[in-house]
Amino acid sequence: MSENSEQYFFNFSFFKVDPKWRWMADLAKEESAKEVENIISNSKIMFRSYSNLGLRDDADFLFWFAAKTVEEIQIVIEKLYKTVFGKYIISSMTYLSCTRQSLYVNDLKELGFMTGNTLKKHVIVYPFTKTREWYLLPKEKRQEIMDEHITVSKKYPQIILNTTYSFGIHDEDFMLAFEVDDIRDFQDLIMDLRETQVSTYVKNDIPMIVCVKKDIIPLITSLG
Repeated sequence: MSENSEQYFFNFSFFKVDPKWRWMADLAKEESAKEVENIISNSKIMFRSYSNLGLRDDADFLFWFAAKTVEEIQIVIEKLYKTVFGKYIISSMTYLSCTRQSLYVNDLKELGFMTGNTLKKHVIVYPFTKTREWYLLPKEKRQEIMDEHITVSKKYPQIILNTTYSFGIHDEDFMLAFEVDDIRDFQDLIMDLRETQVSTYVKNDIPMIVCVKKDIIPLITSLG
């Protein structure tokens, strides 16, 4: 992403589904899912949907939005809550971030979410915060440490990283979203990164949330 690229806000909205949804007739569920799909497709903002079903106890699915303004995202979520399906969901986790040029990589490629390329089977999402000591290090020292981190990451070209910035607009420093087909590749990457210098400056990197790609209609109809 070049300095002249447009900046976008990312919103990761995780939801739980009311157990009463399971009592809905299958046809009603499908019609409700189509209603949600129409709202999303007509919004013209970038969007992906993922399932967390059976993978966590605090989220059943993820709606991942990208838009030029936070108001655009709010409008879509407001319309979502007004649907039949919206009456059966409750927000369980929400993260907000925005795209920015990296301080440590000059040739940063466009984020995977923004390219429109074929999607990976999974995304692992987590908030990330570094210690205060990190930001007190000289810029040259931080660059040296990050160079090691980047070198390790390049061993995993099959993983697509979306790094966005939450400074001042949410509770963490960054939001990270790793797109990957094989979850074990991501696990290998994290284990390697634990052995790098930068790991000593990590204040928080949980929860790590594994999500499975699913389009809106099969996602909603799978929830009960």
